[in-house]
Amino acid sequence: MAETAQEMIAEEDRLRADLYDFLGVLLATPPDKVLLQKTRALSGDDSELGQAVQSLARLAGATSPSVAEAEFNALFIGLGRGELLPYASYYLTGFLNEKPLAALRGDMGRLSIIRAPNVFEPEDNIASLFEMMAGLITGRFGAPAPVSVQKDFFNRHLGPWAGHFFTDLEGAKNSVFYAPVGAAGRAFIEIEKDAFRMTAD
Repeated sequence: MAETAQEMIAEEDRLRADLYDFLGVLLATPPDKVLLQKTRALSGDDSELGQAVQSLARLAGATSPSVAEAEFNALFIGLGRGELLPYASYYLTGFLNEKPLAALRGDMGRLSIIRAPNVFEPEDNIASLFEMMAGLITGRFGAPAPVSVQKDFFNRHLGPWAGHFFTDLEGAKNSVFYAPVGAAGRAFIEIEKDAFRMTAD
């Protein structure tokens, strides 16, 4: 019997996709009670990423949905704008809706990635890019993408700026619950960079 696309995905790739999805959800909207409960149940190891996950789990147990929402709004929405602007265009050019967004839209078309009709943020938002990476790994947009395609997408749209964003998130004035989200994201981006460096083009 032929293997399905999901069965063909290696366990480590499934875990990568899960982490992209998890961080993407946390960065897309404030966590509700269910997500905070799930986050509280996470455990980590002694690695930098594992320690960040442990810190996040501890804070999830001490954070209410209303407090998380207030922090999310202060960081990303604010009055006029939040403390951080989580967009590739902003980090790479200093302005929103610039060439990095146009390049992303071109690659989305080539990879059959369609913008959700209920999403109004520019597509180069960090949460959307993490969702796209997860989808490329798992085959959400067709067949699971080869590592070479994942590497190209990561290097074009996340590698040049996501680490800087997560460092800013970790140290942001309004970050409490989101400080370990920043630490986890920063560590994960470095792991991905190192892994892609070791793969052939």
